[in-house]
Amino acid sequence: MLAPSKPSSTDPAPGGYRELLRLALPLIITNSFWTLQITIDRVLLGHYSSDAVGAAVAAVMLFWTPFALLQFTTAYAGTFVAQYLGAGRPRRVGTVVWQALHFSLLGGLGFLLLVPLARPLAALAGHPPTVETLEATYFACLCFAALPMLVSAATCSFFIGRGDTWTVLVINTTGLGVNAVLAYAWIFGAWGFPAGGIAGAGWATVAGSSASAILGLILFLRPRFRAEFHVPSGWRLDPALFRRLLSFGLPSGVQVALDVLAFALFTVFVGQMGKAELTASGVAFTLNVIAVLPVLGIGQAVTVLVGRRLGEDRPDLAERSTWTGFKVTWLYMAAMALLYVGLPDLLASFFRPGDPSASDDWRHVADLVPILLRFVAVYSLFDGMNLVFSFALKGAGDTRFVTAVMLLLSWPMMVLPTWLAQRYSWGVLWAWAFASAYIIAVALIFLARFRGGRWKTMRVIEPATP
Repeated sequence: MLAPSKPSSTDPAPGGYRELLRLALPLIITNSFWTLQITIDRVLLGHYSSDAVGAAVAAVMLFWTPFALLQFTTAYAGTFVAQYLGAGRPRRVGTVVWQALHFSLLGGLGFLLLVPLARPLAALAGHPPTVETLEATYFACLCFAALPMLVSAATCSFFIGRGDTWTVLVINTTGLGVNAVLAYAWIFGAWGFPAGGIAGAGWATVAGSSASAILGLILFLRPRFRAEFHVPSGWRLDPALFRRLLSFGLPSGVQVALDVLAFALFTVFVGQMGKAELTASGVAFTLNVIAVLPVLGIGQAVTVLVGRRLGEDRPDLAERSTWTGFKVTWLYMAAMALLYVGLPDLLASFFRPGDPSASDDWRHVADLVPILLRFVAVYSLFDGMNLVFSFALKGAGDTRFVTAVMLLLSWPMMVLPTWLAQRYSWGVLWAWAFASAYIIAVALIFLARFRGGRWKTMRVIEPATP
């Protein structure tokens, strides 16, 4: 934990590898579990139906576009927690987490309004009718998971901001364990469950996220946090703090939502090029997630360290922590890039459908996946830079700049060129080239912004009242 304490000879050096990895390791494990769960779901669905894999990718993109706005706004409470603790104001911690819980309740209930619109929204993609039906089914199930996922994000922000990342691991592992077991049972109809196919995968996600939310609330409301962090008595709506959370958190959520929207449209346009192109892109994106999600753990740790050090008025240590995170991330991404280039056929084989009648369709997919993984290998090196420096900027409160970059670059560099590639039959490789160029450009801009140093003077918390 990063709770204030007197330094000792056993404490890791501020800004060093030990401090970063001690904080990031549980988050890396958590996100690795998410990687494993997503991969298992896609593999199980691949054995159930090759159409289900592509439909699941498209439906998740459709779900994450609005949900990312809510989730990352809610989770931004963790930056407030880190800066409050760095500034020596722990009694504001419980209050800001409650504001995040109020927001999660409103957002989760509002998400249910999208359930009746599942089929019309899926139809916008223009995919074949069989795929469209699967997309609508999966999306409707995910809408019911929005509320518990937001509640879990709010409670985890309390523990992440305090540096208690092992508790975050326990919360998420519980949900992922429930999800993994039920996904198998609900997709194929094992242990008395109905064979729900893609709907079974969706309802398993609802059950798993609900388990995480319940456990997170129980741990957050423990008596040990009452006096120090003002947990139970801070439950009321604090309009000023709620607005402040939204002022910094909403741009953070908008940034992720814009990014997800851009890639959702990318998936839509690629899907209109053909089923093989959609399925191959889904496989490549799934394998890309294996690299990205663990790095999110490092990014989250960087956000906490930057927030804590800025609360302490030590921007020098915040900068050192960020560069440490970047070095670790780049080494990991380089190893994953070598794997993508060296073993593409082996990686793709895990998604081979179990139905022999689908072998002809899979042959076209298998030819495309190794080529797409070369794009992934190249842009992954820059995507690590993108994640680390954007998380550092958001830990300081520079969320509006991060959002502006996504807004100004995503459409002219990726979305519109991919549409042109689909419109004029340039092929899927041009689409992936545009996506790679976009990721590389964003990463270089965030690096330049970080090196500019303006973020060192920013704070998200209000000045203390004498």
